[in-house]
Amino acid sequence: MKSAYELAMERLAKSEPAGRPLNAEQKARLAEIDRVFQGKIAEREIFLKQQLEKALAAQEFDEADKVRQQMAGEKARLEEEREAEKERVRRG
Repeated sequence: MKSAYELAMERLAKSEPAGRPLNAEQKARLAEIDRVFQGKIAEREIFLKQQLEKALAAQEFDEADKVRQQMAGEKARLEEEREAEKERVRRG
C-alpha cells in the first residue's frame, strides 16, 4: 500500500512532464540565485538577531517573540522568492 506522499508524487510526475535538461547558463543562473538569496537571508538574520538580543537584554519578552516571528516570516518569504525566481529560470 502506498503512502499519501507517494501517491501525490506519482500524480505530480504525471501532470508535469519531465523537464528539459538545464544548459550551462541556466545552471550558473540558478547557482547565482542561491548565492544572492543566501546572502539576503543571512543579512536579515544578523540584523534581527541583534534586535532579539537587545529585546532580551531589556527583558522585553513580547518584543522578542515579535522579532522571532519576523525572523521566521522573512526567511520563509525570501525562500519563496528564491524558489519562484529559480522556477522562472527553469522554464526559460
